[in-house]
Amino acid sequence: MKKDIKIPQVVDVLMAIAYEYNDEFKCYDWNAYLINQQENTLEMVMIVSKGFDDEKSTAVMRKTIEHLPAKSYTKIEMIPEEVLQLNNEFQVSFFSNNKLFDKTYLFPKNAVSINTILLIPFLNKKGIVVG
Repeated sequence: MKKDIKIPQVVDVLMAIAYEYNDEFKCYDWNAYLINQQENTLEMVMIVSKGFDDEKSTAVMRKTIEHLPAKSYTKIEMIPEEVLQLNNEFQVSFFSNNKLFDKTYLFPKNAVSINTILLIPFLNKKGIVVG
């Protein structure tokens, strides 16, 4: 029965969008990061991302990560400035301690801008974090 299904709560796994300098192209970029602050390794991580609003949407992007060690982070994708004008959704699924976890992270449209960024201590970069 539905009431018997226990869906574990995702704790200490965050998404961030950071504003950082790109040495190769000599400009600033917005980059999405997955942060694992757990004591456990995340395994078989699947991330599905998209930007959308009532009138527009981006292509759906998919990324897999075999292992994300405890107390670490990884860059997911670069986000063009125009896409920040849309809602940005990241659906993240992973295994930890032999349990399946799933969470949707949402950055509302226009919430990520140069005027709203703060220092993200775990990354030591400026940006926005949702958890």
